[in-house]
Amino acid sequence: MPDRLILASSSSTRAALLRAAGLTFEIEPSAVEEARIKRLARATGDSAGACALVLAVEKARVVSVRHTEALIIGADQILVAGDTWFDKAGDLAEARQQLRALRGRSHVLATAVSVLRDGAALWQATSAPTLTMRDFSDAFLDSYIAAEGESLLSSVGGYRIEGRGVQLFSRIAGDHFAVLGLPLLELLDFLRLRGVAPV
Repeated sequence: MPDRLILASSSSTRAALLRAAGLTFEIEPSAVEEARIKRLARATGDSAGACALVLAVEKARVVSVRHTEALIIGADQILVAGDTWFDKAGDLAEARQQLRALRGRSHVLATAVSVLRDGAALWQATSAPTLTMRDFSDAFLDSYIAAEGESLLSSVGGYRIEGRGVQLFSRIAGDHFAVLGLPLLELLDFLRLRGVAPV
């Protein structure tokens, strides 16, 4: 009998990726103190990729202690531009500030995924796609924010490349699925080894 699979994330995009890939899974979001973990990572000089992996593992661990028999998928993503780490905006004004700060620049999406069972990490992967925003006008930015509205607050950076947000960019390099928040191909390889994904 295949392992029970649980996604420890409230991300509708990650869930949609797994669903589209044909996986059967449950969703149980995991609340962790992300701000504290990020502060500690910055204080100790850890990279955004290393911090994203710590967060992915911790999210999965919280759910794993409640479902010891299941495979738990934890994932996280940190946007890095220069020396600045960006979080999800708290409101549309903050989203506008973030998008203006990213305009005309490249940034990295440090993305991590981990799979745990009974509190033990079985597998993990990281990816770091690079995205370059074009130098769009303030008028375009205002119309984009008006069109997207509150949905901007659900993703780091204030954009969804699977929607209107793709118009913000001049170049995207790296794994498409990692940009969306999950190194999916590598995850599917692991899940096939566990008999959870079809071979």
